Amino acid sequence: MKKTTLSLGILALVLGVTAISAGSALAYRGDPTVHGQNYSAERHTAMLKAFENKDYTAWKSLMQNRGMATKVITEANFAKFVEAHNLALQGKTVEAQKIRQELGLGLHNGSGRNGGGMGMGKNFNH
Repeated sequence: MKKTTLSLGILALVLGVTAISAGSALAYRGDPTVHGQNYSAERHTAMLKAFENKDYTAWKSLMQNRGMATKVITEANFAKFVEAHNLALQGKTVEAQKIRQELGLGLHNGSGRNGGGMGMGKNFNH
């Protein structure tokens, strides 16, 4: 009986840790209402300002080379990235996802334009 109880306890612990890890890793997936691990009210405001002004330099600085977006988004395609963000904020998730895929973001297999299997990261992390 003790062995069964211990086994079930360990299984529950492993499943719990897996669920928490997967939840945080998959929390974002293109939904700008989901706050990432680097969220703060100040950073959120600065990020919104960067998007509003289409200020790639400010966005890049706020991202600090974290996430797949920093590897894919360049000054040349930043306006398209902002467009996807704005569409997502308007609830037009299909249109936003189409742009994200064109940019090499949000592909569920992590194969993005650059490949590498690094997954999506937290791209609009405010």
